[in-house]
Amino acid sequence: MRIVAGSRKGIPLKSLAGNETRPTTDKVKESIFNRIGPYFDGGIVVELFGGSGALSLEALSRGADKAIVFEKNSKACAIIKMNAEKTKFTDQVHIERSDARKAVSLLKNRVESIDYLFIDPPYAEKEFYELAGTLAEAGLLSNHAVIVCEHDKKLELPESFDLFLKVNCSNYGNSAVSIYKK
Repeated sequence: MRIVAGSRKGIPLKSLAGNETRPTTDKVKESIFNRIGPYFDGGIVVELFGGSGALSLEALSRGADKAIVFEKNSKACAIIKMNAEKTKFTDQVHIERSDARKAVSLLKNRVESIDYLFIDPPYAEKEFYELAGTLAEAGLLSNHAVIVCEHDKKLELPESFDLFLKVNCSNYGNSAVSIYKK
C-alpha cells in the first residue's frame, strides 16, 4: 500500500496486521480518485473508519487542505499518526480517536463544510453507511461534496443520502465503491 499520486506519490504506508482493518488496495484507491477528480484545489476531507488513513493521505497528496480521520482502535490511530508523519502531513491530519457515530456532534463546531467524505466501515455493519445521510442532514457537507462508500459488492446501498444521489457504483473483486454527489 502506498500513495498513488500527487505530491507524496510512491511513499509506502503501513496498516495493521491481521483483519482488524481492511485497507483499500492501491488499484481501488486509484480508481476512486480517477472518478472523483484526480487532483483537488483545497477542501476538507473526513474519513470515517480510518484504518490506516490511506484515503485521507491520498486526498492530501492530491491537493486537499485538511483531513479529519475517525478511528476508534488505538493501534490503528498510532498507524495513522505514523503514516501522517511519514508523508509529512502531520499539520494537515487530525486524528479523532472516536466512534464514527459521534462524527456529527464532534464536527458541528469544527468545520465549515466537508468536501470529501470517505466511509469504509466493517462490511457487516450496513447502518454505518447511514452516517452519510446524517452528516448531510446536519448541513456538514458542502454543495459540491463527494461521498465515497466502500462496501461488499452484495450490499445494496440506497440511491441517495439526503440530496446526494448515487452517480456511480463499481465492483472490484468482492468490494464495491459507490459515489454520491448533489
